[in-house]
Amino acid sequence: MNMIQEFLNYLRYERNRSELTVRTYERSLEDFESYFKNRDSQLSWESVDSDIIRDWMESMMDKGDMASTVNNCLSAVRSFFRFALARHLVEHDPAYAIKGPKKQKPLPQFVREDEMDRLLDVPAMWGDSYKDLLARTIILLFYATGIRLAELIGLDDKDVDFAARQLKVTGKRNKQRIVPFGEELEHTLMAYMARRNQELPVKLDDALFLNDKGRRMSRYQVEIVVKKYLSMVTTLKKRSPHVLRHSFATAMLNNGAGLESVRKLLGHESVATTEIYTHTTFEQLKKVYENAHPRA
Repeated sequence: MNMIQEFLNYLRYERNRSELTVRTYERSLEDFESYFKNRDSQLSWESVDSDIIRDWMESMMDKGDMASTVNNCLSAVRSFFRFALARHLVEHDPAYAIKGPKKQKPLPQFVREDEMDRLLDVPAMWGDSYKDLLARTIILLFYATGIRLAELIGLDDKDVDFAARQLKVTGKRNKQRIVPFGEELEHTLMAYMARRNQELPVKLDDALFLNDKGRRMSRYQVEIVVKKYLSMVTTLKKRSPHVLRHSFATAMLNNGAGLESVRKLLGHESVATTEIYTHTTFEQLKKVYENAHPRA
């Protein structure tokens, strides 16, 4: 029995790992063995060193494998060598100190400005019921302020200051911040609240946003509203309130806002968290360049 099979049996019978997991480990180990044998037929599991493992990982990255895939393969090799060292099948563990590649954070998805303009400005997108006005107000507030879902459903009437055009928002760990808003949202909020007070004579909550039963909107209800209306203008897979938060931040930076200002509006602790949006705007810039420059 070769060393790989001995290890796989250990996974099956001593660790009770699923057959799917065992096969995944087997593929990774066979791939690594094939790699080092092709480099030097004299190499064996007992003689490979850290450089060979690093070269193997680099070759996977060069082929276009994701960092997560490379890390999974490295994990299989690490587990194998720990097993082999414990069973005295090898004299050293070359994978011990090797670090895998850092996983790239996916860029935040956002709805384009022209898509948001179409959704908010075209009357045909909306009916004239209370639910329609409620939905449009929610979506505009998300897009105009960048607040989080939990922050929106937590808003009460008293948190809206029309004279100063600002919201008092309670964020993570109950930290409060002031978020300004413009004339369009002011008029929309006033129209919504007047309609709400007219159609819902019984308010069972002090919340700003109430469903047709007079109760504070739930997370699920708001998510359903946002998904429904964003589906009319975008093909993004994610159509959530958080996408509108990303859309706010991206629109602000694209139109000249400073990173520190956007950080404060979003309620981020560190500007490092906000910097991911600069990558988004740079990707847009690259597309403009590639489409416009004759030699791009």
